[in-house]
Amino acid sequence: MSDLRLIALWRDDPTEARLTLDLRIDATTRRITSVWDVFGAFDLDGANCRPFVLRRDGAIDFGAARGDVLAWRTDLRDIDIIIGARFSIWWNSEDCGAYEIVKLAAPGAKTG
Repeated sequence: MSDLRLIALWRDDPTEARLTLDLRIDATTRRITSVWDVFGAFDLDGANCRPFVLRRDGAIDFGAARGDVLAWRTDLRDIDIIIGARFSIWWNSEDCGAYEIVKLAAPGAKTG
């Protein structure tokens, strides 16, 4: 098992909506092993952070304070967690964006 901080960028505009998640992955399969919810955040533009919980079913939950964001979800739990891996985030039933993992590091590390 490895605890990692994952950073992924939106392929359409890497300067917006940077995604950060702290995960536990299986060192052999490189898949997310934690069956519990995990915490993350979107850095929307360098000044606005939107924290969330990644649910076990792939739902992205922004909490009651963000009731306007209803149905975001991702297939991140279905991919190998490696640099360069791509996954999708659906903002609604018709619109989604591609993300790419650009960094994996030990939580709290300055390099990695």
